Amino acid sequence: MARSAFGRKDAATDRTVAGTSPRERTAVQRAALAAGAVLVLLGVLGFVPGVTARYGALTFAGPGSAAMLLGLIQVSVLLNAVHAGLGTVGLLAGGSVASAKSFLAIGGVAQLLLCVFGFVVGEGSVLNFLPVNTPANWLHLVLAVTMMVLGICLTAHPQEAHPQEAHQR
Repeated sequence: MARSAFGRKDAATDRTVAGTSPRERTAVQRAALAAGAVLVLLGVLGFVPGVTARYGALTFAGPGSAAMLLGLIQVSVLLNAVHAGLGTVGLLAGGSVASAKSFLAIGGVAQLLLCVFGFVVGEGSVLNFLPVNTPANWLHLVLAVTMMVLGICLTAHPQEAHPQEAHQR
């Protein structure tokens, strides 16, 4: 593959493929990386005493976990792991346009499902195995909407995936 200012030239298709260096990434790739970084940060901070109030009350799962990220968002080992895991997927997905689009869409739906789960099940329920509270539900809703909107808006223009072709027109 030959290199161009916009990425690698795929000899088979004669199309420019977005690369992985910061200057070659598309907006949707950068959005997936940013969303992934935010989720990893949330997951990691859930394990940091001081950032997570009542850290000693952190449990693996269930509504009994009294640990609160930033003093607001109820967390557990399982919920922290879900955030960190989904974030890691986002960081890996930022390597290609197709993966980035998929991550923002699927990750946004996953966050929406967490939000709906939290609002439907309720804070005190034994079914609240993650656990999630009202601030966590709103955080999941904001993450869901943001990820899905970025995935849609940043991919609405086909030339985004192939900047050189758009530049030649």
